[in-house]
Amino acid sequence: MDDTRSHPPSFTPGSTTLEWARRLVRLHTVSDRSNLALIETIADELRTIGVPLRLTYDDARQKANLFATLGEGKPAGLVLSGHTDTVPWDGQAWTTDPLAADVRDGRLYGRGSADMKGYIGAVVAQTRHWLEADLPFALHYAFSYDEEIGAFGARRLLADLRDAGLAPRLCIIGEPTEMVPAIAHKGVYRWRCSVRGHAAHSSLTPQAVNAVEAAARVIAHIAGIGDELRETGLRQAGFDVPYTTAAVCVVQGGIADNVVPEDCRFHYEFRNLPDVDAEALHARVVERARALEPAMKAVDPATGIRFESITEMPSFKARPDEPAVALALRLAGATRTTNVAFGTEAGLFQRAGISTVVCGPGSINQAHQADEFVSLEQLARCEAFLRGITGEGARFFGH
Repeated sequence: MDDTRSHPPSFTPGSTTLEWARRLVRLHTVSDRSNLALIETIADELRTIGVPLRLTYDDARQKANLFATLGEGKPAGLVLSGHTDTVPWDGQAWTTDPLAADVRDGRLYGRGSADMKGYIGAVVAQTRHWLEADLPFALHYAFSYDEEIGAFGARRLLADLRDAGLAPRLCIIGEPTEMVPAIAHKGVYRWRCSVRGHAAHSSLTPQAVNAVEAAARVIAHIAGIGDELRETGLRQAGFDVPYTTAAVCVVQGGIADNVVPEDCRFHYEFRNLPDVDAEALHARVVERARALEPAMKAVDPATGIRFESITEMPSFKARPDEPAVALALRLAGATRTTNVAFGTEAGLFQRAGISTVVCGPGSINQAHQADEFVSLEQLARCEAFLRGITGEGARFFGH
């Protein structure tokens, strides 16, 4: 991009970086599957060269986070963080095998190549270099599960670090930003609303409670909140959509044209600016639902409206002059920062008291798409960024 130092057109990553990126892309880690093959692949490499690590598992022990430390016991601490899960590719028009990790035309293709196995591969590839450099500060790897469906792994990882008394100072999350440090993104809060009505023949509607109609009234209220946010809500420059948004993206209900529906379910979300309270917006939705329930229960006390949280991805906003941002700007050779539209685990690390920035190879425009790719030039920029930690990191931490 214009904001990074220029490199020769032939700027390509080292063979170890590329091979690690390809190795990880070949492993099937869609969020509904286990990620243990990938975690153990990395863990085996780290154990071989004597890097201490800790794994935290999900309740079914089918998925794990990996937290490793180079320079255990040394001061400060910089976390290099990435998620190991990917989104599915069902129904997408791929022209190559999503798991083949093909390299052609200056690009590495495959699911997760941009989001974000290219970055994780580049990090792992530098391990021996960092060990040989004998860094004067601790360098940590934090590789999580289930970011794509709610950042559940990162929550468990951070809880484990807290319980273990580990408190890294800085964190760089390698989501695809084209190697320009990102200092803000919206939150993603998503709920499931389940409406329980009372079924009847459609000719006897007064004896029924129409779950779809009740859901529609709540949905209309959400749409109204969305209109309000668009027309009069807080705005923040730097985002593609500079205000908080509301959306209903899944609705299911009804079984036949002549049966008043007993059940309806829908999902909705708020993507909130860092200074907007998504929980407060959700409370307004719940208030509207509660206002509907007395009339429903007058027909059948068993009716009602229930809410469940699906995703809680906090927003993220860093100061342009805070430590993680300053270090990332030096490493990237960038002259400005950016905001991103997508959610990351940055807000969770920030809330844990760790100065955080988002900066990684590739573009979000390629992520989640058919023929997802990361350019070799972006991988090379990432490699240079990471190798710069040896010098810039030591200077930054006062050595």
